Amino acid sequence: MTEQVSDALSQTTLDELRELAGRYPQARSALLPMLHLVQSAQGRVTTEGIAACAEILDLTEAEVSAVATFYTMYKRRPMGTHHVGVCTNTLCAIMGGDEIFERLCGHLDVGNDETTEDGQITLERVECNAACDFAPVMMVNWEFFDNQTPESAIEIVDKLRAGETVASPRGATITSWREAERVIAGFEDGRVDEGPAAGPASLAGLQIARERGWEAPPFQAEGPQSGRVSKSEAVAEADTRRAETETVTEQSAADVRSEETEATDD
Repeated sequence: MTEQVSDALSQTTLDELRELAGRYPQARSALLPMLHLVQSAQGRVTTEGIAACAEILDLTEAEVSAVATFYTMYKRRPMGTHHVGVCTNTLCAIMGGDEIFERLCGHLDVGNDETTEDGQITLERVECNAACDFAPVMMVNWEFFDNQTPESAIEIVDKLRAGETVASPRGATITSWREAERVIAGFEDGRVDEGPAAGPASLAGLQIARERGWEAPPFQAEGPQSGRVSKSEAVAEADTRRAETETVTEQSAADVRSEETEATDD
């Protein structure tokens, strides 16, 4: 298998890593998007990328490595141009996910989490993609491909390897795994409005409700007087209770300190 050589972190990428760290009240909260940015620049999470994140966030490299090896979206080996993930969790497996994965393995001549000889496709067996209403599903660079069959999956990977334009059933144009990683890191690519936010099966319940005139009841909470209060009143009441609790807590702490002082004086 031809291994792709990762690019060194450029000054631009380092500046963008610092920008991400500055977006959060606590800089360390930026670690997840920062690791995605490293992947977009280097094709995986490298030792260099781990060191850079650790330095910017004032963490140890061990702490960053612990995160990078915990989440499966972070890759420590070079990735192909495209990442193809086949869901083989319970429902998708029953609906044909296992067969799709096996057929792709044979067609691409790779195993799980391996990359094709031409460096175009990294195939992975993935856990639930949270699209059970479209089972079996496959993802390409984290974009959904619904209601797949072995034949449709093979057609998709063949088009990707040939450099043809591929779009998900939900409308998004497939770019590359690195470009997708950059978007996940928090840098827009101008394609945010491509395709619907949800597919027809996910919206079936909403459509039925509209056709039948069903609406959710207005928010109401129990009140101390009338028995019912509005949402804004409920929020205000919760704020008042929180403030009262904090006041009591502060007074209790002050009483404890006073008692400790008196005991010391005695």
